[in-house]
Parts: sequence; C-alpha cells; structure tokens
Amino acid sequence: MKDSAPITPELLLHAYTAGVFPMSESRDDPEVFWVSPTRRGIFPLPGFHVSRSLRRRILAAPFQITINRDFSGVIDGCAERDTTWINATIRGLYLQLHAMGFSHSLEVWDGARLVGGVYGVAIGGAFFGESMFSRETDASKIALAYLTDRLERTGFSLFDTQYLTPHLASLGAIEISNEDYKARLEAALSDHADFTAILDQPPQAVAQRNTQTS
Repeated sequence: MKDSAPITPELLLHAYTAGVFPMSESRDDPEVFWVSPTRRGIFPLPGFHVSRSLRRRILAAPFQITINRDFSGVIDGCAERDTTWINATIRGLYLQLHAMGFSHSLEVWDGARLVGGVYGVAIGGAFFGESMFSRETDASKIALAYLTDRLERTGFSLFDTQYLTPHLASLGAIEISNEDYKARLEAALSDHADFTAILDQPPQAVAQRNTQTS
C-alpha cells in the first residue's frame, strides 16, 4: 500500500519493529509503499556458507573492510543499478537513521576505491539488511561474510534479508513463515547488541568462523 503522508525516521523505526519495510517502484517514483512479505528470508546466525573458492578469496585479503566510513557511498552504490527501489525519499530516510545511530554500513575498499558494501538497520538484536552492491568480483560476498561474523559476535540474533533469492540461498540464507519471523523478531528486539563494537576481524578468523561448504 502506498503512503501519501510524510514518513519520518521514527515511523520507519516503528515499522521495522512491526515487520514492515518501505520500497518504491523506481528511483524516479516519488511515492513509497510498505511491504510485509508472507515469507521472509533470514540468515541464521551462525550459518553463512563460505565455499572453498570464497574462503581462498577471503584469505587472500584483497580488500580492506570498514564500518560506517562511507554510508552514503554504500547506499548510492546499491542504487546505481538499472532498476532500484531506492528513491530520494528512501535515501534521505536512511541517511537520517544513520545520523541517529540506527542504520549502518559495511564497506569493502580496494585502496581508496569503494568496491562493495552492504547496509541495514539495527534495532535491539535485530539487523534488517536492506541492500548490497559489488563493483569487483566477490566484493559483496566478502561484505556479507564480514557482516554476518560481526552480527554474531556483537549480540545479534536475527539477520533479516527480507526476501530469499537464489544468490542468498547459496550463501546460507533460508526462508521462514511470517509467523515464525514475527516470533523471532519479538525475541530479537528485546536483546542488546552493538553493531559498532570494536572487533578484530582478521581474514583467517572470518573464514574459519563461517560455515564451509564445497
């Protein structure tokens, strides 16, 4: 359902706690509508699958990983594809949530060049993944590996991916009913997690802590 009333950051946070998130038809559509899927995608924590090839890529450490260094760059990277649901209204709302300490990004760098990343919203022990992008091979997979490792180690119990895509399923995401999701969400919201906690995340540890597959 499309919403004609202005959406505030506070309303957006409330929507997340109710299992609802915003989208737009395209970057040029000024309107926003609310979505509550009947089936939800989540990454179990732990449960990210690292293939042998991705493990080798992580261990090679071709990129540098940061958090919250370039939030606007990450959201713009996510929106630069041909079709996107990130319009100006949604971009502005997440920038506000970032300034309020609720929305976070994880960046992947090749020197000074931002080559991948992922962003989402953190409330309690729930992390609501919004979008990711990649400008180099495996950059978004590496971002997810570091993100799931960070979420698990900083007290999160729910990593919501909204939908289950074949790509996410290949990395360990699963699909659950909306009823199951709501129960997990309620429990996670009462947890206390800290996305910005200082962590040592050497490539060897990130690869080892995540599930390895063939």
